[in-house]
Amino acid sequence: MTGEEIDRSVRQELMSLPKTLAEDVAKNLVMVARLLDEDPERAYEYSKVALRLASRVGAVREAAGFAAYGVARYAEALNEFRAARRMMGSTHLWPIMADCERGVGRPERALAMAGEPEVKQLDRAGQVEMRLVAAGARRDLGQADAAVVTLQSPELASTAVHPWTARLRYAYADALLAVGRESEAREWFAKALEADQGGTTNASDRLAELDGIEFVDALDPELDAELDQDAED
Repeated sequence: MTGEEIDRSVRQELMSLPKTLAEDVAKNLVMVARLLDEDPERAYEYSKVALRLASRVGAVREAAGFAAYGVARYAEALNEFRAARRMMGSTHLWPIMADCERGVGRPERALAMAGEPEVKQLDRAGQVEMRLVAAGARRDLGQADAAVVTLQSPELASTAVHPWTARLRYAYADALLAVGRESEAREWFAKALEADQGGTTNASDRLAELDGIEFVDALDPELDAELDQDAED
């Protein structure tokens, strides 16, 4: 790992730093990206090192925000995202900033952000993400029926599959289940599973649960003991 693995745009931002320092920051950012999903606590530690070295670089603040978000330090993540947005002038962080507001117990603020002009500047994926956050905020506030309505959109109705399709369908299924529309929820969990090529949801488990199917570990010694006891009985 050399640090050259980072995105070209990030590398360009780091060019404002002395070469040796830029290399050190880049290496830490690469580790953040590699560990964010599999070991978020270690990713967070690497992000803190990068932050100490180059806190005035927008990409570093953004990476620190994602690392803090990954370990549920939502107030810290929100501060980092705000700093990154000021430095970079981009709106792409708007949905995750709104989700941080939910994380710190301000769902009403997340809903307000869903109605701000910044949302119109998001690409399609960002607007879907904002819709997911808004629906979550509705549920936080006990507005389950409103959450269902919030998720109803052209993107949900589309048969095309995009990177966000499975998550959108899953969220809609879960919202339907929360208001007691079980048969519809099952249908949408199935649609989510159909679109979930990367295994980003547990739609298959939710479907099995609705169908009353229980999966067991065939190598579980406790299960073997239970089966032997049943046989004796």
